Amino acid sequence: MNSATLTIHFAPLIPQNVLWLAALLSCSLLLMSIALFRTGIITRSLCAAGFLLVLLNPSLAEEQREPVSDVTAIVVDRSPSQKTGDRMQRTDKALSYLREKLEGHDGLDVRIIEAPIQEPDTARETRLFEAVDHAFADVPAARRAGVILITDGQVHDAPANPSLFKDYGPIHTLLTGRKNERDRQMVVVEAPAYGIVGQEVTVRYRVEDPSAHDDEFSTVSIRQDNSPGKIDLVPINEDHTLQIKVNHAGQNVVYIEASGTDGELTLANNKVPLIINGVRDRLKVLLVSGEPHAGGRTWRNLLTSDPGVDLVHFTILREPDKLDLTPHNELSLIAFPFRELFEIKLYDFDLIIFDRYGLNRILPTYYFGNIAEYVKKGGALLEASGPSFAGDESIYTTALQDILPAQPTGVVYNHSFLPTITEIGQRHPVTQDLKWKDTAESGHGWGSWLRQIGIQPKTGQTVMSGFNNQPLLVLNRVGDGRIAQLASDQIWLWSRGYEGGGPQTELLRRLAHWLMKEPELEENALVVELDGNSMFIKRRSLHDAPLDITMTSPDGKQETVKLTPQDSGFLEARIEATQLGIYTFDDGMQERFALVGDINPPEMKGVRTTDEILQPIAKLSGGSVNWLVDQATPDIRFLENGKNFGGHGWLGLKISNNYQVTGVTDTPLLPNWVYVLLLIGLIAASWWVEGRRN
Repeated sequence: MNSATLTIHFAPLIPQNVLWLAALLSCSLLLMSIALFRTGIITRSLCAAGFLLVLLNPSLAEEQREPVSDVTAIVVDRSPSQKTGDRMQRTDKALSYLREKLEGHDGLDVRIIEAPIQEPDTARETRLFEAVDHAFADVPAARRAGVILITDGQVHDAPANPSLFKDYGPIHTLLTGRKNERDRQMVVVEAPAYGIVGQEVTVRYRVEDPSAHDDEFSTVSIRQDNSPGKIDLVPINEDHTLQIKVNHAGQNVVYIEASGTDGELTLANNKVPLIINGVRDRLKVLLVSGEPHAGGRTWRNLLTSDPGVDLVHFTILREPDKLDLTPHNELSLIAFPFRELFEIKLYDFDLIIFDRYGLNRILPTYYFGNIAEYVKKGGALLEASGPSFAGDESIYTTALQDILPAQPTGVVYNHSFLPTITEIGQRHPVTQDLKWKDTAESGHGWGSWLRQIGIQPKTGQTVMSGFNNQPLLVLNRVGDGRIAQLASDQIWLWSRGYEGGGPQTELLRRLAHWLMKEPELEENALVVELDGNSMFIKRRSLHDAPLDITMTSPDGKQETVKLTPQDSGFLEARIEATQLGIYTFDDGMQERFALVGDINPPEMKGVRTTDEILQPIAKLSGGSVNWLVDQATPDIRFLENGKNFGGHGWLGLKISNNYQVTGVTDTPLLPNWVYVLLLIGLIAASWWVEGRRN
């Protein structure tokens, strides 16, 4: 409602310094008059005052004023900890009550804002004062009537400078939980993000429970991947050490869970998931070479050039039936450790490579049975065939026959041919997008090979073909292990730059890592990438049909996610996380995990309702802290001034009675003719008094 206010102000007709000079001169003359004459002082003074009044030009200003509303901010805590118990119900009830009481009040602008401002379900901490600043961004301090926080008291952005509290007005808190709540939580003190495959990493954890007795214990279960877990009994509120073995490359998921207790608020923070990414330290490779050939050194140079590879090279430098006339006492030879390599330490190797190896009287054939068993139990074997594979000395006649994916046809093609990626090879991670130099497409710009061994695939996937579309590279899984068969001994031509060379290093690198089960090179690899709260699910597939996978949320709820084919060759989907914790994605053959938020997010580290953080703020700002369980509808008062704006069962808002001037009308205090008559009258009176004196 608009109002009008009258005020008197002066608009001098002459400059202010001249006006002051005239006033000083008038006073001086009056003092002289008092000293010299004893009469006429009053009339002279009135006459001088009249002239000064005219020069001051008094005016009457009428202001049109419009009241300006005070602003109060109601900040509603919607963070994950507020979902505990019946806090949300109390929150909604209190908010409805405040709306009813405040929104109809004249001169008060009520701003309701929920915090966290963005993505409340996945917020790692509660930032209520960020929401207050957002609500008051365009409100000057003089118009701020106060702040009402509806929260459990777990606030992580309280201002460190106490002087800032006065800028908000009185800060009131309505606590949504119950007094003396109890909650037990698992806290990871230290955990590595990476570990070396086959070795152990150290994890430190603690079971926290502020309400626990000194001699109280908790049962802790530790489960890794899908294996059965172990159980420990540990003291509460003490640090404990746990040794975790990194079983494989890629994600190793460990769950550490503490048992619940009577009357506990929530079990959500009793379990902590850890993702430890396994990396290989050094690869142990056994290279078994046949008779020397031009490509033999290529294999050795390739493997020894990698500092992450430990190579053991078993090679034949002289055929058994070749005569050597060197006297035995002049030979520096030791017995080759066949049993140590092919039996005792066989399982220490990550990869075994046979390069043009043919049967001879040096390596006993029964060791091939050990190698076949090694592959079935999880080992990796690469067989690069030479001419001997097509003849009577073929290793196909040994126990390896059961695991090799292709059998020899007995034909050797000594012709130039260009290695080609097959249709299925275009989607297989070993050969997909295999390019050389600056060529735009895989398979273009490669050099030719000059020999291929005829093979007939029995099983597996043929990812490359050669002469007359004959199978060149066949991959297969055997038991828990893997095997690759390359039907040529000519890949070394690429390393020598023959006809421009080819991607030998990249092909063999991918091949070795696929054989050793690197997750990124699985032909059905399931990959989950995290960008903020967005989860990008990608699955490699040798087919382009859509696929449904199962997503398990941190709360255990399952839902189906459809992956659709994309130009990248992957089946993809995008999901927005709605909770903190680990999401599990299962395609029926493998699981992948995505950790949204921190291992111990501040939001879930403390879920007990507390007044310890906001009580000092309320005291400094003149506000109050009230528990909704004691009084769900506290009394609301409007106060113009005071030191305390709140107390038990009530809260007050500061009313400032601010206004803005919408218009001003300026009129002279008296008409000009009145001033003329006044001056004439004063002069006449002064003249008459002086006349009587004489």
